[in-house]
Amino acid sequence: MKLRPFTGTITALATPFRKGEVSFDDLRKLVAYQLKGGVDGLVPVGTTGESPTLDYEEHMDVIRCVIAEARGRVPVIAGTGSNSTHEALHLTKLSHEAGADAMLVVAPYYNKPSQEGLFRHFAALAESTDKPIILYSIPGRCGIEISVGVVARLRAKYKHVAWIKEAGGSVDRVDQLKQEMGAAITVLSGDDSLTLPFLSVGAEGVISVASNLYVREIGKMVRLALANDFAKAAKIHRRLYPVFKTLFIEPNPVPIKAALKRAGVIASDEVRSPLCEMTSANAQTLEKVLAQLD
Repeated sequence: MKLRPFTGTITALATPFRKGEVSFDDLRKLVAYQLKGGVDGLVPVGTTGESPTLDYEEHMDVIRCVIAEARGRVPVIAGTGSNSTHEALHLTKLSHEAGADAMLVVAPYYNKPSQEGLFRHFAALAESTDKPIILYSIPGRCGIEISVGVVARLRAKYKHVAWIKEAGGSVDRVDQLKQEMGAAITVLSGDDSLTLPFLSVGAEGVISVASNLYVREIGKMVRLALANDFAKAAKIHRRLYPVFKTLFIEPNPVPIKAALKRAGVIASDEVRSPLCEMTSANAQTLEKVLAQLD
């Protein structure tokens, strides 16, 4: 089954650190692990990549590293969102020039613009590049939702704004988007535990945290669902569901980094302040769930 561009299993990559600095050796290992596992796309410096605590130079160095390691084998979707339109434009321009295949742009956080402000923000980004733009609606982090109306306006005006990562926790929202735009909009799940339900009502993939480690398993689940074999896909979903939930018992990406270190994919589970290591109790809970999957 041939997937359409920017569908299937796309990993929201963690950014490995060692002693306070980005560990590019570990990042290359993580990308290699993803490619070996059959991933359909990579997202550097999204939330899972700790973009809020990377400076401009680090942000772009991570994107360039992932592009170089991917070598065109899968699309690289650069995280270029910001709550400042000026900053998002700058990161989008640099990522375009660096060779990213697409941009993932989150709704502006903290300053909570109106829906008209949101439309103008994303319109400015769309006019700065002809590469695909994937909208990212995650009201739990941003305090606002990208309305279906704004998505439809952007989709009607810009041919390359045809995807949305939906992380509002609502299957109904997928239905609303598809009811309004049908095949003109590609919906990607932003919640691992909701990927299968989203696929059942018209989503075409996931931008996943769990696939940092379980790339083969999640890839198989998504392919089965897209082939309408939901019975087999559901067996994988149920097996992985405990880890889907446990990876969020502390702020992302703290648990997934601990899981990656445990598996030997990266050497350190270090995160940047204000994030910190897991509590002892939560670390034990994660270990128990991961051991059951071993």
